[in-house]
Amino acid sequence: GSPITTEERRLRDKKHLDDITSARLPPLHHSPAKLLSIEESITIQIQQKEAYEEMQAKLAAQKLAERLNIKMLIFEPEGEVSMQYREVRDED
Repeated sequence: GSPITTEERRLRDKKHLDDITSARLPPLHHSPAKLLSIEESITIQIQQKEAYEEMQAKLAAQKLAERLNIKMLIFEPEGEVSMQYREVRDED
């Protein structure tokens, strides 16, 4: 047989792969990776750690409230509820 070029071989292998599987690589939605300085990297890591810890604290508070069966109600000391018990009198 005659030798085939690398382009022909690549196309043949690709066609063969298409015959074997229908799996495809997902399209690239994000920009390619970029290099960061050490300072930028540390800043990002600190921000991510703080966000993670805040989320963990909220989740822990939610789980504790569920475990203790605490219901959070709206408290309005000067709202409508306190006005229901007052009578309006004219002093005339």
